[in-house]
Amino acid sequence: MQNPGGLPGAIFSLLDTDLYKLTMQCAVLRYFPDVGERFCGCNFNEGLNTEISLEVTYNFTNRTPDLKFSRAAFLWLEAQIGKLGNITISSDELEFLRKSCPYLGQEYIDYLSTFQLDPSQQITLSFHPVEGHSGEENGEVMLGVRGLWVETILYEIPLLALTSEAYFRFCDRAWAYDGQEETAYRKGVSLLHHGIKFSEFGTRRRRDYHTQDLVLEGLIRAVGDSADHGWKGRLLGTSNVHFAHKYGIVPVGTIAHEWFMGIAAITNDYLSASETALECWVGCFGEGVLGVTLTDTFGTPVFLESFKKPIGSFDRAELGDSGAPVSTPASIDPDKVEGNTKLQARSGGKLKTYAEVFTGVRQDSGDPAGFVRMVREFYDSIGVKDKKTIVFSDSLNIELCVKYMAESEKAGFDTTFGIGTYLTNDFINTSTGKKSVPLNIVIKLSSAAGRPAIKISDNIGKNTGDPQIVERVKRMLGYVEKDWEGGDEKVRWGRANGSISSNSPDTVM
Repeated sequence: MQNPGGLPGAIFSLLDTDLYKLTMQCAVLRYFPDVGERFCGCNFNEGLNTEISLEVTYNFTNRTPDLKFSRAAFLWLEAQIGKLGNITISSDELEFLRKSCPYLGQEYIDYLSTFQLDPSQQITLSFHPVEGHSGEENGEVMLGVRGLWVETILYEIPLLALTSEAYFRFCDRAWAYDGQEETAYRKGVSLLHHGIKFSEFGTRRRRDYHTQDLVLEGLIRAVGDSADHGWKGRLLGTSNVHFAHKYGIVPVGTIAHEWFMGIAAITNDYLSASETALECWVGCFGEGVLGVTLTDTFGTPVFLESFKKPIGSFDRAELGDSGAPVSTPASIDPDKVEGNTKLQARSGGKLKTYAEVFTGVRQDSGDPAGFVRMVREFYDSIGVKDKKTIVFSDSLNIELCVKYMAESEKAGFDTTFGIGTYLTNDFINTSTGKKSVPLNIVIKLSSAAGRPAIKISDNIGKNTGDPQIVERVKRMLGYVEKDWEGGDEKVRWGRANGSISSNSPDTVM
């Protein structure tokens, strides 16, 4: 591995994160503003008022458990996490957000202007050696986050990026930056040549900061050549707000699973969680703004039942399955779910549905072809005539983008792609000539307001949270498990020292 001198190391900007972390923080600030306090919820079973903490927790999972960390990697990671507390946002960065992301609003910009992480109080990190490894001590990294939702929500992306960088600095070192910009350029050329509209989504599992920088240089160079060749594809932007600022391109993003998971845990109402989350999102940002939503937090079929309902029709006085309080917490001011949203979201005197208001959906798990068919049938069944968008974002390469675009456009959708690990962590092992396998790592919300948070994906390998609660919620929602041949998360990007995958940039041209 090369360490180019003079380049930024690790994380040095609050904007070195995905856009949806900022938009979700904005929404949490709006509806959960009781920072440092508690909100009062009524226990309908006992007729008593109870205080519920807004504290949340997050847990780290390595879906590639065969890839172990060295103690040296752990110590470097520990030092870098400690430095996160020193980062503040600059006036130049704030001005960029004002101009490029006006939907965030001045209240949030003011909040961010003084915001700082506090890793010494909010992060737990430990190293657990594993027996049976010879030579340098190797083991598992255990990582957790605890604190107020509005304060801890920005940890996920930098922690994942740092963990990936630690592994490839100290554990898998047989790789080089040589050719990365050119490889990204050729991938960009192929994507644009095939008419693919895509965004760079690679921050969380990038090899390091410099790699992502090289990738964006290559993609932007490809865009510069596209006009001369008449290629119909487009680079829509990057999810990384820092790099959007650096290169003058658009920061892009959708809603993350976390938004739905947190609201489900806080309200303890999985039957209405998706509807509540959608209502608050539209209330915060308005109709047609940030209008692409995930569908698979509790399974796409369940989500679509909420998606077809009129905006603002949710009754906050309803009770959940357990009789526990499920009305939106007192910290969510009903008046802040815009009072005029219902009036604005009308079509011919009739309330619009969420499906009408949102511009499209994001496919992030399960069988993509089955997803296209399901969503097409859904829109047709409720009479939506507008052309909607599907954003694919699950472990993509060029070949898959071409395949999914053909299937999606045949079904009448506008089709875009969020491409991540294939761009920012696609290396060859310089010792073996075989693929250098990326870490498949995630950090997910594990509890909110004292209740466990779970995710029930369209792919069982992406489920997270307490297994007993996952099974209970599946039964409650009528969730049906489906098999998908591409669902093995342990080998999503190949096996260690395996053959070079079909993710080769020259696979399709």
